[in-house]
This record gives sequence, structure tokens and C-alpha cells, in this order.
Amino acid sequence: QVQLVESGGGSVQPGGSLRLSCAASGFTLAVYAIGWFRQAPGKEREAVSSINNFDGDTYYASSVKGRFTISTDNGQNMVYLQMNSLKPEDTAVYYCAAVRKYYYTPLGPFDYWGQGTQVTVSS
Repeated sequence: QVQLVESGGGSVQPGGSLRLSCAASGFTLAVYAIGWFRQAPGKEREAVSSINNFDGDTYYASSVKGRFTISTDNGQNMVYLQMNSLKPEDTAVYYCAAVRKYYYTPLGPFDYWGQGTQVTVSS
């Protein structure tokens, strides 16, 4: 049974940092691509970052490039999103998602989704 569980969300002031974690189980991370998406109230879900664990190819939305970094630990079946220089507009529920490497495109679709973790950036 494929399962993705996010953690690490919280409240932070502008300019602060958070690291989100995505614990994957029920599949071998090395042959999947993992994406991070976010959805703010009243807005559509958007792709933030993704990584194809097969070849290491990464994607970053222009709004987070240079501030966010995606990484994986295949041995631990973990995916991380390091978020630095956070802005109020980064406030959203963040989701991790997975898709087999053969079907990966940065914007999706993704087949498996976690339950999300809230990130709030406010002074």
C-alpha cells in the first residue's frame, strides 16, 4: 500500500526557514518521481518542486527557485523540501506526491498523494 506522509510544516516569520519531510512507504522511492505541490486558500494547487529519483532531474517553480531545495534519501525513503527566505505568499498547504519515473512530468499528473502539511508565513 503506497503511503506518503508529510511533516515539518508550521508557522514562521518572513525570511525564516522550514524543512518539510515526506515519508514514503509501500514502494521503492528510487523508481519514482516525487513532487511537492501547494494550495493556498481560494487558489488552485500549484507545482512547487519535483525530483525524478531515477536520474536526479529536478524542477522548481519560478516563484521558489533559489529559495527552495528538494532532496531525497532513497535509503530512508524520505524526500525533503528545504524552504529558505520564506515569504507570506508561500503560505499554503503543502503536499507531496509520487508517480512512477516513466510517467513523470514536472507538472503532473501524480498518482499518490499525502494528506498535506500547513505552512504559514506571517509576521
